[in-house]
Amino acid sequence: MAKIYYDRDADIGVLKGKTIAIIGYGNQGHAQANNLRDSGCKVMIGSIKDASYEQAVKDGFEVVDIPEAAKRGDIVHMLIPDEYQGQVYREHVAPAMERGKVLCFSHGFNIHFKQIVPPKGVDVIMIAPKAPGAILRRMYQKGSGTPGILAVAQDASGQAKYIALAMAKGVGLTRVGVIETTFKEEVETDLFGEQVVLVGGISELIKAGFETLVEAGYQTEVVYFECLNELKLIIDLVYEHGIEGMMAAVSNTAEYGGRTRGPVIIDKRAREAMKKILADVRSGAFAREWVAESQRGIPKLKRMREEAKKHLIEKVGRDLRKWAGIEK
Repeated sequence: MAKIYYDRDADIGVLKGKTIAIIGYGNQGHAQANNLRDSGCKVMIGSIKDASYEQAVKDGFEVVDIPEAAKRGDIVHMLIPDEYQGQVYREHVAPAMERGKVLCFSHGFNIHFKQIVPPKGVDVIMIAPKAPGAILRRMYQKGSGTPGILAVAQDASGQAKYIALAMAKGVGLTRVGVIETTFKEEVETDLFGEQVVLVGGISELIKAGFETLVEAGYQTEVVYFECLNELKLIIDLVYEHGIEGMMAAVSNTAEYGGRTRGPVIIDKRAREAMKKILADVRSGAFAREWVAESQRGIPKLKRMREEAKKHLIEKVGRDLRKWAGIEK
């Protein structure tokens, strides 16, 4: 049974007198920095001089370069993209990682796959909101929060878990509940979920359904609504009521068709492919591939982006979203 912590389990007083250096002021950096500050924590931002740097200044934070932030921060919270963290840590953060400091993450990638190897004298923790930064911030401002997870990879001080809980409370995660996990479990389930279901699987399923109906002669506009647009309605039902709640909300015809034909699509062969993807995640094969791709300047990813933009579903979708008033 998962261990879940709430506000009553966390003491934000643990952070009193400590400076939290947020490295990066993007989607998560912006939300977590503001939530922590509104919770009474002392927060500063470490950033390169770009648009996010200027935004952090505009938002009233003390903003310095990354080496200075790492030096002054008691808790150094790495919130720049995964692909940059290793190099930034080695060049700008590692020299400041003295005994007694805390290194914090919101994703386990770089610790688990050893792109970052902290010294033994520092605590290494993770607090990971299960929501995009914009939603995390919005829910906090409403007096609520979003679920999250926390983990401890290295407990040099004997207080690492209490610090992680305090950080989770400051961000607003314990208002809803934060689940205790490990860096290994977080990163492996996260990568698998993104690749097989949330990003990779659902995108390919949509495009395959669209292509099948268009090739059979059906109107692209009608097919777009059936295979993509209505997906939001289904996902909203699943989000609010679970899979069986969604099944109860659709027609008997849709339910019967889904229950009998769904397993034909996600068959034994598809499940074997999922196991292979999980094996690549767990072995570090995907991590090595992604690190190598990043170091080359993401040429393969850039090529795939350009190819995807040319897909008929993108043109049809842009036109229909404008027509329906969904997109300006």
